[in-house]
Amino acid sequence: MKLALCLVAMGALVMDSSPQCTKQLLSERFGRGSRTVDLELELQIELLRETKRKYESVLQLGRALTAHLYSLLQTQHALGDAFADLSQKSPELQEEFGYNAETQKLLCKNGETLLGAVNFFVSSINTLVTKTMEDTLMTVKQYEAARLEYDAYRTDLEELSLGPRDAGTRGRLESAQATFQAHRDKYEKLRGDVAIKLKFLEENKIKVMHKQLLLFHNAVSAYFAGNQKQLEQTLQQFNIKLRPPGAEKPSWLEEQ
Repeated sequence: MKLALCLVAMGALVMDSSPQCTKQLLSERFGRGSRTVDLELELQIELLRETKRKYESVLQLGRALTAHLYSLLQTQHALGDAFADLSQKSPELQEEFGYNAETQKLLCKNGETLLGAVNFFVSSINTLVTKTMEDTLMTVKQYEAARLEYDAYRTDLEELSLGPRDAGTRGRLESAQATFQAHRDKYEKLRGDVAIKLKFLEENKIKVMHKQLLLFHNAVSAYFAGNQKQLEQTLQQFNIKLRPPGAEKPSWLEEQ
């Protein structure tokens, strides 16, 4: 029981709970066991984990921006209604209240368009982080578990090979050799799977982010320049449709 709790506390992913794997895991943790290392692949895996952490930060900030924009829109909408009401009830200030109401109405329209673009940006980042990257990292976890198993049975085979040879040990040696080979094949397959997924993930990330960063830049630039036409063209370019203003918070968009 104590050993099991220790393994959980160390965050170990062990697919094979055999004594060999437990021994290998503990040996590695305490710096005594030999460990198979693919430096290039492990550097790529670490880079992916670091990239995922940074993209999660961008995702969190994007969601915060969406919430702030939504709140701003609600305030501008209420202010526009207040100005419009006062325009009808204050003849001496009707014109001034009137054009301020129109200004707030225009700001709301542009703000809804910007919110649609930002929501689309956030949705795409969320898919990239929680689905695409996470899928690759699940394969990485399987690979790491397979690597541990491979090293465990490799060490077991090496120890048996160095021991005395008799009828009993020959049988155990043959069994250990077969087990080792099976885990070696599994390890090499998963290593190849990880390499392929990392390659495709990088290509997909570049493609997605190229599109999303262009969208974000164009929409934000057009909004703060007050360029309503460019804002609308940006949404058309990326096939984004706004929901009616009565739609529920926070999303105003529908991806085609």
